[in-house]
Amino acid sequence: MLPINETMGQYSELFMLLAAGTYTVAFIAFAWDLAKSSKVLRAVDLKAAELSGATGPGTSRVPVAAGVGSAGAVDRAESDVAGPVGRAERPSSSVSRSASAGGAGIGGTADGGMQYDAERRVPARVAVALTVLGAAIHAAGVITRAIGAGRVPWGNMYEFLTTGAFVAVAVFLLVLIRRDLRFLGTFVIGLAVIMLVAAAVAFWTPVGHLVPALQSYWLIIHVSIAVISSALFTLTFAMSALQLVQAHRQKTVAAGGGDKLGFMRLVPSALSLENLSYRINAIAFVGWTFTLMFGAIWAEKAWGRFWGWDTKEVWTFVIWVVYAGYLHARATRGWTGTRAAWLSVVGYLCVVFNFTIVNQFFNGLHSYSGL
Repeated sequence: MLPINETMGQYSELFMLLAAGTYTVAFIAFAWDLAKSSKVLRAVDLKAAELSGATGPGTSRVPVAAGVGSAGAVDRAESDVAGPVGRAERPSSSVSRSASAGGAGIGGTADGGMQYDAERRVPARVAVALTVLGAAIHAAGVITRAIGAGRVPWGNMYEFLTTGAFVAVAVFLLVLIRRDLRFLGTFVIGLAVIMLVAAAVAFWTPVGHLVPALQSYWLIIHVSIAVISSALFTLTFAMSALQLVQAHRQKTVAAGGGDKLGFMRLVPSALSLENLSYRINAIAFVGWTFTLMFGAIWAEKAWGRFWGWDTKEVWTFVIWVVYAGYLHARATRGWTGTRAAWLSVVGYLCVVFNFTIVNQFFNGLHSYSGL
């Protein structure tokens, strides 16, 4: 009969495998929602073009959102370029009002609130339900790992990735309660699957005890805040990547180049994505600041110094500097739009580098990856 820690470890690995499978199906459902909605919107566009063509040769043909045939069809058509179908605010007919929105839309303002509407998107609902199920299974995997190890489950790279993926999905689901961010599902769940696969393939570590330096209550404080902050950075990375795509699309449509990315009409405007990403990054930056501070306090207790230029310490500080620069540049220097989005992306790439390359290839006092 296997010891309890090995048994719990095996159960944990099974739960992680089931969670990864469930997330994969949810990822497909989210992608299906984008593809299906894009197809429906194209059909609506064709119908609207026929109707507008019947009214006279001088009538302009513009893409519209769902609900064609009413007097507000043209208004919704203008806002559709900027934001999600069915969730755009009713725009003003004047171009000046559109410009006041920061160029977010063509003839209208985008939905900055990202609130739920009355539309019934079955694939999206199925995807969210599967994500909830996957998160429950994932939580069971994290808990059984903790029971098997007899401690918090983030003592090595395998545990950090599996726990980090769970926190990222959990944060995504919590935000979904207030904001309609289902358009992020493909990206967030896709990243969670990648993290779980990487943990199982490249960073698998059997259940075991921690090295002496990690046997401290500071592990719970320091690493838990780092995990939550990293999860928030994951959300903002997905938003910034979508912002870059949406900004390019809006510019192309405004120049009359056509709309080749129809599925992006389910995504809010680049301005709305930027605003929400900025707010979440500000919260995550505060968490990362505490991560840096508590790490220094822990280092003093473990090694007798607050700072030693260890590779891990340096890159933690680099991440802090990048996001501090992002917040400062956007708030005071006018770095908005794609420049702000690229800074956010660079910050997340630094986070990924810190928790993968640094842990795996750089020797130092923080080499606890378990490899």
